[in-house]
Amino acid sequence: MPASAIAEAINRSVGGNSGSGGYFDGGGAGSPDGRAPERVYITGMLIALGAILMFFSAFVSAWVVRRGFSTTDWQPMTLPPILWLNTLVLAASAVTLWYSRRCWRRGNEADHRYWWGLTTVLGVAFLVGQLLAWRQMCARGFLLSTSPSASFFYVFTAAHALHVLGGVAALVALAVGRPRRLSRATATGVAALYWDFLGALWLVLFAVLLRG
Repeated sequence: MPASAIAEAINRSVGGNSGSGGYFDGGGAGSPDGRAPERVYITGMLIALGAILMFFSAFVSAWVVRRGFSTTDWQPMTLPPILWLNTLVLAASAVTLWYSRRCWRRGNEADHRYWWGLTTVLGVAFLVGQLLAWRQMCARGFLLSTSPSASFFYVFTAAHALHVLGGVAALVALAVGRPRRLSRATATGVAALYWDFLGALWLVLFAVLLRG
């Protein structure tokens, strides 16, 4: 099946043409002002998310293999409690982002920008929380080279934080500027899809880390 057809099918399934509040607004055929078709951006984001998923799947697979074959050097860790707070912050950001886009669809631009800005602040708070978690781990004596389990902790959290940093940059760009090559509805939809994916990915990584 062509990529554009896949994108159109996903667009319909998430509410793109029904007005039910999905990620996209159904601009798949392009727009009269010369903007690129919505499906171009949807397809591009889906490809990017697939690559990110494969990237982290490789890390998780390596964690499973390394943990299974370790006999003496795998050192179980107790995760910093702040990671639970960070998880709640990231979950809250998904809620505020959903509410922001809901306000946009209802034509309330002021509230849209308020909730969008709050989402950005929560994203930054998550990154700050991850930095604090690393400091707490270092204070406990768990450095990158301490043990394989500590190494995986830093690799998982740092790689995810870099992707969140990219998401925060996109949120800031849309907060202070106006997209030129695509509609605002499409831009916010693509950003929301990426952000929600990162939230779900963190839940998986956090569950893995909890297993020690």
